[in-house]
Amino acid sequence: MKSALLVENKKATLRYEILETFSAGIELEGGEVKALRGKHGSLDGSRIVVRGGEAYLIGMTIPPYQASNPVKGYDPERSRKLLMKKSEIAELLSAESKKGLTTVPIAVYNNTYIKVQVAVVRGKGKKDKREDLKKKDAKREADRVLKNRR
Repeated sequence: MKSALLVENKKATLRYEILETFSAGIELEGGEVKALRGKHGSLDGSRIVVRGGEAYLIGMTIPPYQASNPVKGYDPERSRKLLMKKSEIAELLSAESKKGLTTVPIAVYNNTYIKVQVAVVRGKGKKDKREDLKKKDAKREADRVLKNRR
């Protein structure tokens, strides 16, 4: 079965250099699953934290499924537990302890189950960001020229 991209952290590739990625399940409530399948949600400013041998996704926003009839006491930015193997959690914990590395969610996708793609990343400097934008613009310009030749 094909996996469908539901929510993406578009700024992550601009802000960070991705070193390693993991796939993790996520604990959700029923309305949250429906909202994500409707492609509602945001990963901006979210991160992964390991506490007590368990990984949590903090800062992800999932709005109520029915805005006109929300569940009482629903918190759209609550921390959500990630379902990962102990060895993967240990790798995330060791990456957190190293200077300059952090863990962020890259995307949420539907592969029979709702999953989160988690990455160990290193922050980019201004120079690296500018170089990436120049490469992106050059590729876009080259594609435009090739398209107009046809």
